[in-house]
Amino acid sequence: MEHPLLMDYGPLPGWVLLALLGLISGSFFGYQVYKATRLVMKGSPDNRFDNWGKRILEVITGWLGQKRVLEDKIAGGIHVLMFWGFLMLSTDMFDLATANWFSHNVLPDFLRGPWNLIVETGYTIALIGCMAALFRRVVFTPDKLKGKSQLEGNAILLLIMTITVTSFFVEAGEEGVSSTWEPIGAWVANTIVPTSALVVSAYWLHMLAISTFLFLIPVSKHMHLVMAFPNVFFHDMRPMATMEPLQMGDNGKAVLLDELDIESFGSANYTDFSWRSLIDGWACTSCARCQDVCPAHASGKALNPMEIIHDVRNYANENYSTLMAGETPEEDMIARFGEDAIWACTTCHACVEACPIYIDHVPKLTDARRHLMMERMEFDEKVEDTIMPLMATIENLESDSNPYGLPSHERGDWAADLDIKVGEPAEYIYFAGCAASFDERNKKVARDTISVMKEAGLDVGILGMQEGCSGDAARRAGNEYLFQMLAETNLATFEEIGVKKIVASCPHCFHTLGKEYKDYGGEDIEVMHHSQLINHLQLEGKLPDPSHDGKVTYHDPCYLGRIGGELDAPRNAIGGVDIETERTGKNSFCCGAGGAQMWMEEHVDDGYDRVNVIRSKELAQTGADTVAVGCPFCSTMITDGLSAIGSEMEVKDIAELVWEQIKANDMVIEAKKTKPAEASEAA
Repeated sequence: MEHPLLMDYGPLPGWVLLALLGLISGSFFGYQVYKATRLVMKGSPDNRFDNWGKRILEVITGWLGQKRVLEDKIAGGIHVLMFWGFLMLSTDMFDLATANWFSHNVLPDFLRGPWNLIVETGYTIALIGCMAALFRRVVFTPDKLKGKSQLEGNAILLLIMTITVTSFFVEAGEEGVSSTWEPIGAWVANTIVPTSALVVSAYWLHMLAISTFLFLIPVSKHMHLVMAFPNVFFHDMRPMATMEPLQMGDNGKAVLLDELDIESFGSANYTDFSWRSLIDGWACTSCARCQDVCPAHASGKALNPMEIIHDVRNYANENYSTLMAGETPEEDMIARFGEDAIWACTTCHACVEACPIYIDHVPKLTDARRHLMMERMEFDEKVEDTIMPLMATIENLESDSNPYGLPSHERGDWAADLDIKVGEPAEYIYFAGCAASFDERNKKVARDTISVMKEAGLDVGILGMQEGCSGDAARRAGNEYLFQMLAETNLATFEEIGVKKIVASCPHCFHTLGKEYKDYGGEDIEVMHHSQLINHLQLEGKLPDPSHDGKVTYHDPCYLGRIGGELDAPRNAIGGVDIETERTGKNSFCCGAGGAQMWMEEHVDDGYDRVNVIRSKELAQTGADTVAVGCPFCSTMITDGLSAIGSEMEVKDIAELVWEQIKANDMVIEAKKTKPAEASEAA
């Protein structure tokens, strides 16, 4: 039969109708993409044109390979069927729009058959994916979709199903449809025997569905089909949770405080955010994975990381004319986000880790905090109770370089009788941090860490009163100026003493000193978490083989596991973990202390638990005797959480468990030595 595109429909030939349809839908699609691109480019400069090789590789694995999408086996698998299906069938448009001229005149004969098979396979797996997605949404509705309108999502699925099903009827109407290369089309031709009218109807329904899809893509969450690619390609390649300095110099390093030349701090307006940060708003798939893992959201707070990303796009679209005119809308982004949401974030980066298309939720919130803390210095009434303890903490950091407000000359008192170097060169400098220096519970962790290092025969020292806070709390709270002041002071001390290797038992110090100080001149300093050093010493035979008593579970600190990427060393150092929690490793649930939350007042509505209580319940469900931790803040938060639920589980740091076993081994050795002596005396 004649191809539907070559037929006349009244006074108009088919190709004219298709041209009109394509012009209307294509123009609308193009305009909306152009509009979104203009809005994105209103963002501040951001150099994301480095490391092209790594970026291309990440596109291959992350965008094309869908590695993060597949971490959710069910929903991810369904999405991959539709994604790869669309990639495979997309070239069929060349044939549909040219009445098969592409396949018969452009493609070499030897490629025509395999190409047809690829296209039909694409239609098939896309159809299977759509049917599975629709069945899941309607029959086994996920909790996060219950009570919400599913009209848009279901309509899109039905539209895609229309595109795929009609394609088989169009194939069946072609002459010589091959059972080898187009098996489904051949089956339709031989089984249903489509009439000319049916084929023509299928063709135009197919093209109308595609045109409708072009209308819906840019005005729905499916805009991610356009923006996901650049989002992945231009993703942040720095270590996770590494924040930007106030100002970067031409040498790629942070500009020193004395030389700063900036007029404003943080991000309050839409144009304050970088263009790459703004792409997130259009790349979001609304999969809600970030929402599902957010500790603040789980505890009933105002923060929903997915809504933060939606706010970016909605705000831009609502204020398009104003932004394009170079003017500032009356409402700023802080008002759109909500201060209660901004201050609820623990900066655990679970949302960032979970996002399949590399969205950076956290920097938008921390940039907003910078503006609130350093420039505005005014807070909504609804967050004042939360913020006031933090403001006292900031004052303590400014005056005494520790959040507790205790005299700095007492910083090294915990090590007074340990016979170690203080404020002088040593191969390893133990950076105790504020918690281990001033908090009674965590002083024991510091002492046990030093004892383990000395047991291994290491040359170890501490900075004592010359040590200052690493600045993590100040930075996450938004006081970037104070953070940089602390960083520059510490780095000057490191240079004066000749510090080259630092051991930290606090993951926040581990991250800040090891990754963020590099921007300020600390790139030559090696920073280890104490669990890494302990495990290394065990492997070298300088410490006994690891073991522990009773049943032990382990809580992964966010800044060591997910952000730091260290999952094995803490477990290996204590001889393994007997029972893991359901959420563990990079998927571990936050204790609630990060993002300076340790120094804020947490308010929880009825029906919700505090973040640390949620995590403590998960740990208690393991039935273990002991919770091993590798962070002083996790230790405090989980101890309090377990107490709140009436659990008798013990909380012990990695160093405490290791030192206990060393002492137990020493006692066994001493007992073996005394037995022969006692036996000889008796004889």
